[in-house]
Amino acid sequence: MKRIAIYTCVSTVSQSTEQQLFTLRETAGRTPESSIVAEFTDTISGTTDSRPGLDACLLAARQKKFDVLYVYSIDRLGRSTKNLISVVDQLQELKIDLFFYREGIDTSTATGKCVFTILGSVAELERNLIRERVIAGLEKAKRNGVKLGRPSKMNSGMAGAIQLLREKGLPIKKIAAQLQVGIGTVYTALSAA
Repeated sequence: MKRIAIYTCVSTVSQSTEQQLFTLRETAGRTPESSIVAEFTDTISGTTDSRPGLDACLLAARQKKFDVLYVYSIDRLGRSTKNLISVVDQLQELKIDLFFYREGIDTSTATGKCVFTILGSVAELERNLIRERVIAGLEKAKRNGVKLGRPSKMNSGMAGAIQLLREKGLPIKKIAAQLQVGIGTVYTALSAA
């Protein structure tokens, strides 16, 4: 017996998950040798990072409480490509199949797996292109003399204060805490002195 979970989601208060639930329940009811074992719902997902329904769904998946997750459409499962891929990866690692009603994708079939693999490859390509652009941008900034990272608190006054406190016998950690700098900054100032 195939255990089905349903996940529904809307983005605004004025929307309702009733149509999604009706459609997914009806579709699941036509699936031979299956039963709906859980339903998870999120509302107002577009304006918040909190998605308790999806969190509960993923917890139930980790607990092996269902075999396939029915979702009305791909955009209901993930707020962004990155978020969608993360959720799908988690479900695939747990050997949970996915069924997207609107797109007609069922990862329990060979065709559905193929389509989803292609979509996953496109998403991976997108991630790699973004990574390459970020690296290229950082390299260009370095070539143009931009100093990357957090601004240093080090100046002649700070170096003098570190030296003075060390001469008074204060340990490195206490100097760093008192001046609100990192331990590495203290060592750098002392080695330069």
